[in-house]
Amino acid sequence: MIVDVPEGKDPIGYVWGEMVPGIGTAAAKFSMKVYSDSTLDLREFEAARLRIAQINGCIFCQDWRTERDGVKVEADFDAAVRDWRTTDAFDDRTRLAAEYAERYALDHHSIDDEFWARMTAAYEQREIVELTMCLGSWLAFGRLNRVLGLDTACVIPTH
Repeated sequence: MIVDVPEGKDPIGYVWGEMVPGIGTAAAKFSMKVYSDSTLDLREFEAARLRIAQINGCIFCQDWRTERDGVKVEADFDAAVRDWRTTDAFDDRTRLAAEYAERYALDHHSIDDEFWARMTAAYEQREIVELTMCLGSWLAFGRLNRVLGLDTACVIPTH
């Protein structure tokens, strides 16, 4: 871990809540809203989230599986995400979500008219905005946790 966390303190709570309470608390609320308020299909949501986690290298995020109404994606979903170009486990929207996540994280300048034509044929504008906000959250906060070495201590709070 890059930052010193006092003995007995939760690293995530300390760094996000105590070290920078104004920014950290707001960031945590945004991060939690991505999970609690997303209207995206679970498979699309997880394909995008896991692709960002794989790119960021965040250990916790790669192991985490979002649950909705007692449902999670299948155990080998992460392998399908890694192979999003060729997997037969994805429909077009799920594949596009993984592709968008990768382009967003690695080379957002490569998001061209051809990609947007495919994206807007599959997703409503509202869904594209929502997915983009989710990608921004995962990229920023997953990368923050990974860079600071918090990704091995991360736990998504339940409140």
